[in-house]
Amino acid sequence: MKILGISASPVKGGNNDKLIEKVLGIAKSRGFEVDSVLMSSAKIAPCTACGICRDEEMCPIDDDMQQAYQKLKDADAIIVSSPVYFGSVTAQVKALFDRSVLHRRQGFQLKNKVGAALAVGGSRNGGQEKTIQTIHDWMHIHGMIVVGDGGHFGGILQKPALDDAEGMQTAIDTINKMCDVLERMK
Repeated sequence: MKILGISASPVKGGNNDKLIEKVLGIAKSRGFEVDSVLMSSAKIAPCTACGICRDEEMCPIDDDMQQAYQKLKDADAIIVSSPVYFGSVTAQVKALFDRSVLHRRQGFQLKNKVGAALAVGGSRNGGQEKTIQTIHDWMHIHGMIVVGDGGHFGGILQKPALDDAEGMQTAIDTINKMCDVLERMK
């Protein structure tokens, strides 16, 4: 089974890139295949609402979303990590979310995949729960099975994320919960 990690940050090697690498490492050690989409290196333009994907399984915008479509489709589970930008996800990952409407319009291709969210804020209460809620909303619209960390919404961290022991535990619990659910689904 394959887990796709998406780092929503435009900052290469930043908190979210490192966090996705960390949680995917845990999943890999549990025997899962892993892959990633890093918004810090991907160039994904916003949706133009042209409507072509209503009739055809294609988007006319030629950018890195073409590879992301296949990665999303191939994954059994998707974990998204976003920094908090003005109380929500980054514009970069919002473009990916909007463009994923192709998968919904072409038969709910992300339905029943397991989904989870992580968020990194500037302080302990820096908007992480609202950011996670936005990620969860995207997952619910696709019909995904959303999991948290076993007691809350998912991984809630403050930067620097890898130094936040309390927050890191919520991220570890979230990826382990995702792996547990996937194992039960086999």
